[in-house]
Amino acid sequence: MSKKINLTLKIWRQKNHASLGKFEVYQTKGVDTDMSFLKMLDMLNEKLTKEGREPIAFDHDCSDGTCGKCGAVINGQPYGPIRGVSLCQLYMRHFKDGETLFIEPWRAKAFPINKDLSVDRSAFDRIITAGELLLVKTGQAPDAHSMDAAPCIDCGACVAACPNASAMLFVAAKVSHLNALPQGALEKKTRMLNMIKQMDKEGFGNCSNSYECEAACPKKISVTYIAQMNRDYRQVNIA
Repeated sequence: MSKKINLTLKIWRQKNHASLGKFEVYQTKGVDTDMSFLKMLDMLNEKLTKEGREPIAFDHDCSDGTCGKCGAVINGQPYGPIRGVSLCQLYMRHFKDGETLFIEPWRAKAFPINKDLSVDRSAFDRIITAGELLLVKTGQAPDAHSMDAAPCIDCGACVAACPNASAMLFVAAKVSHLNALPQGALEKKTRMLNMIKQMDKEGFGNCSNSYECEAACPKKISVTYIAQMNRDYRQVNIA
């Protein structure tokens, strides 16, 4: 059963990557607990617009947890307190009346802030491009376990959660997925090396096995993919 709650929102505001940012405080009243978090931000923006104030910029698109566009850190946790959901699938019933929420963007050198909560995640696009399939050759069906990495939605929560802003879970998931495809097997070693090289070039940090990436991933992708990629990487270097 839905109800209305009041919240204090401390939201990060920043004009662009080059400018300084700060938290600004907003009081929101009558928030329906059946609202998604993004709908709540829309409600706040409507209020700000009517008052002649600048609305809050944030990324969004599909609203069903598949596009990977939305993202914010809520009280220190990417996507907030509920595991296995993206921001558009997080509902206000998971918060308490009178609660104070600190809302900020993904924090990573490789994810420069566009404005407020919106960040530039094109570094992920360049990593994927570095591992694109160049040769086409069909063969047997991919291993089902390897395809468990396919649900990765390129959201960047793993990077935001990692104390080193590492992209290892993202890269390992993509390497596993692409290499599992029949047409991907011929270039699996080159693909892995190219994607890791591009990851380092983009300025992501190193993995220190904190497991925060797995905990934050809305698709619950396992860190075992990182371990597998590390083993493959060592074998290539030894060879």
